[in-house]
Amino acid sequence: MTKPSRYDRIAFVASPSSEAEAAFHQLTTQYGNCDPSEADVVVALGGDGLMLQTLHRHMRSGKPIYGMHRGTVGFLMNEYSTHDLRARLQAAHESGINPLLMRATDTHDRVHLHHAINEVYLFRQTYQAARLRILIDERERMPELIADGIIVATPAGSTAYNLSAQGPILPINAALLALTPISAFRPRRWRGALLPNTAYVVIEVLEDDKRPVAAVADHEEVRRVRRVEILSDKTISMRMLFDPGHSLEERILREQFGY
Repeated sequence: MTKPSRYDRIAFVASPSSEAEAAFHQLTTQYGNCDPSEADVVVALGGDGLMLQTLHRHMRSGKPIYGMHRGTVGFLMNEYSTHDLRARLQAAHESGINPLLMRATDTHDRVHLHHAINEVYLFRQTYQAARLRILIDERERMPELIADGIIVATPAGSTAYNLSAQGPILPINAALLALTPISAFRPRRWRGALLPNTAYVVIEVLEDDKRPVAAVADHEEVRRVRRVEILSDKTISMRMLFDPGHSLEERILREQFGY
């Protein structure tokens, strides 16, 4: 008797691009399409934007997510192929990631809770630079940072906005967060810090009336914040599947050597 696959029931999701929709039609015709609530695995067809949306949508489900590149940026995606998909899923390696939880309090004392898979960042809303105070585990570490903003990035997000801001690349299994300034003016030579992923990060906005600041958790934005609290949410673990030799660990390692 043939041993049943762990991934008999596949749910496909696709971005609205013509390339992704064509792949969706081809794969659902070949393999069927299960409702995500009943599926063994979710296969996302698109780019990194769709992968982040899919991870957010299924964040608490515990279902593994396997991406195939049918979009623009495909760092989080596997190569596209319609051949023997169930065997590829069976052979895939799993990476587990914890999201960040952002608790942002705005200038009207409203509290906003959002999760981020890549990063939480604060950014000035006007032409004036932001003035920020940084506390780590309730201890003041920087009384004033004058900059366009600041990023708190996970290992999974360290190659995204964080890397563009000259932040460090973190191995996916590193128990670290990257704290990276965006165009720092004072202290001019501060390049950021590496924090344990158990850190409780608080960023307070100084002169929030004169120098308004927005906070963003992946794609969720809160305007005119005065205090943002950030920590790694260990109650949630998301499962991403990658083809052998193309794991997220391997991709991040390759990025560090510039190829």
